[in-house]
Amino acid sequence: MTDSPSERADGSAAPDRRMPPGAPRWVKVSGAVALAVVVLFLVLHLTGSGMGPGMHGGH
Repeated sequence: MTDSPSERADGSAAPDRRMPPGAPRWVKVSGAVALAVVVLFLVLHLTGSGMGPGMHGGH
């Protein structure tokens, strides 16, 4: 049985097969900001000081 040309004898990928480029920086930053907003919302909601009609009350 013959190996495909993209594999070496030790099973590693040949050097011409590169990994695709990673996500652009703006995608990573947008994801981090969205995650931070979700975490902030969850913390506020779970602590009971969330966002609602009584948020601006002076009591």
